[in-house]
Amino acid sequence: MSVTGCCSCLPNSFVLRFAPQIAEFCGVDELARSLYLNVLFIGDVVGRPGRTALRHLLPSLKDETDADLAIVNGENAAAGYGITEGTLAELLEAGADCVTTGNHVWAQKEAYKLADREPRLLRPANYPSGAPGRGAGIYEARNGVRVGVLNLLGRVFMAALDCPFRRGDEELEALRAECDVVIVDFHAEATSEKRAYGEYVDGRVAAVIGTHTHVQTADEQVLAGGTAFITDCGMTGPSDSIIGVDKKVIVQRFLTGLPAKFEVPKRADSVLDAVVVDCDEATGTARNITRICRSHPSGEEASGDQR
Repeated sequence: MSVTGCCSCLPNSFVLRFAPQIAEFCGVDELARSLYLNVLFIGDVVGRPGRTALRHLLPSLKDETDADLAIVNGENAAAGYGITEGTLAELLEAGADCVTTGNHVWAQKEAYKLADREPRLLRPANYPSGAPGRGAGIYEARNGVRVGVLNLLGRVFMAALDCPFRRGDEELEALRAECDVVIVDFHAEATSEKRAYGEYVDGRVAAVIGTHTHVQTADEQVLAGGTAFITDCGMTGPSDSIIGVDKKVIVQRFLTGLPAKFEVPKRADSVLDAVVVDCDEATGTARNITRICRSHPSGEEASGDQR
């Protein structure tokens, strides 16, 4: 939030309550700026190349976008498969305020205890009751706004979990009781399921950001009710790859039909895919959503990366 005038030190709840008086004293433009909230969302971080790109690019990107909160999907942070305590620490140190996940969240055994212990790490909320961790959280943005983040997992071509639509409703009711802005990471395979969920909650959340496919789509838009939407944010990882995995491994798998261990390339230039959502705290919806794609040349070894 780039506010340098009279509203810069005021809580947003105060600004909302006394909006007419503030507008008269400071001006309408100053009042409008005081209610801006920029949320930066980073696509699935893949292995060491992705973590390296994040470490180098996120700080400057937060400055460039004037981001008040940064959400990072850490689904593939540990050698392209799951998340560990060490890789989570790297994402947080790079500047993530919240880390979401998806269907690979339990790929690393230590994630079970980590999910219970670390409130900044989310797993999909529609895992059955009794699963470790939490599927939603509230985080304070740089400008003092309390932002709800909800993590959901789709069911088409994915594991048969609880219904993300109905489970999402339960979580949204609880979040909206404590905050005015909610961002949803909808981790899913099918484009239709992601868009259907976006339409289902249109006007009730600030943004529905699709993740999982590692391919950034060009359909970013603000839906009729004011919810920002994109089918897939993309990935942060090796650009000369097949969705972050060594090309030869994937091609061979298609040729033979045989299983093969997915490996993140040893040396790789990387790409960072992201979106920034301009949110309106007064309405809980979005003004705009912008796609971002940045490159990071790197010769850093990723061989044997198990963290």
